Amino acid sequence: MIILGIETSCDETASAICRDGEILSSFTWVQSIHERFGGVVPEMASREHEKCLSSTVKHVLKEAEITCNELDGIAVTRGPGLMGALLTGVNFARGFSQGLGIRCLGINHLEAHIFANFIACPELEYPFLCLLVSGGHTQICQVKGIGKYSLLGETRDDAVGEAFDKGARLLGLAFPGGPAIETAALKGNENAVSFPQAFRKSNEIEFSFSGLKTALRYYLEKIERNGTKVLLSDIAASYQRSIVEILANKLQMAVMKSGIKTIVLAGGVAANNRLRMEVQEVLSDCKLFFPESKYCTDNGAMVAFLGEIYMKKNSLTSDHFTTAPNLSLKN
Repeated sequence: MIILGIETSCDETASAICRDGEILSSFTWVQSIHERFGGVVPEMASREHEKCLSSTVKHVLKEAEITCNELDGIAVTRGPGLMGALLTGVNFARGFSQGLGIRCLGINHLEAHIFANFIACPELEYPFLCLLVSGGHTQICQVKGIGKYSLLGETRDDAVGEAFDKGARLLGLAFPGGPAIETAALKGNENAVSFPQAFRKSNEIEFSFSGLKTALRYYLEKIERNGTKVLLSDIAASYQRSIVEILANKLQMAVMKSGIKTIVLAGGVAANNRLRMEVQEVLSDCKLFFPESKYCTDNGAMVAFLGEIYMKKNSLTSDHFTTAPNLSLKN
């Protein structure tokens, strides 16, 4: 079975070809146009998808040495994400599938992130816990099987990826903020500044990052007023430490409450090496699975891979899915 995967939920235009569980080709076009704004501009993202999607699909078909007529189906992200961006991908996929006379499956973006772990780690077994961390989501869920998810905890406000982006903007670093802060922190002293960790003393599995961003802003204003000399690398390292420690702390709490000791990470922030180190240290007695970095950020491979699973199960219809910007794992 050969599936084309299309991902356009935010600012990455991505496509991939999956055949019998193997990714034959995958390509992601990152929209650099947003860098000047320090964040994603929804209307621009939609326009960039329209410009790049066709060439992206042609690229993966050529690389995989697959013709359009060999495709058995098309899987496309239906949500969550930016409405305009999602519509661009869904409309393209529907038109393409109708022209070929093949099925078009609507895929949950969050679910695809979780199942990206199976691409490199087919030995992964249920049940497991997933820390899903991205620009739009921060949550810990229990996965008992495909379509069987229980949300154990999530953020009350900002997602962790958003906290990285906003922090980077305050520090004058590039967008996206996660990689920029991680790079800046490499030579920094992460104990130089004490930033808050919301709900650290709470027994509930929940997150909040809005206060952390505010604390960074107040700290920067204070050192500017006082003329204090502080290395940017120290601030970045301390800010990053506050984030990864609370993520690992709540993940450890989820392990204790659920009794499940198989852990996976998913989402763009899962590529952060400092987070991986912290999780390995705090949960050294658990079985840990980390997706390849190229499958952490938004990509077409995870959509194609999950689409093939559903295609074989024949459990998703091709004609009755809608675009859903606020789609959750429960839907």
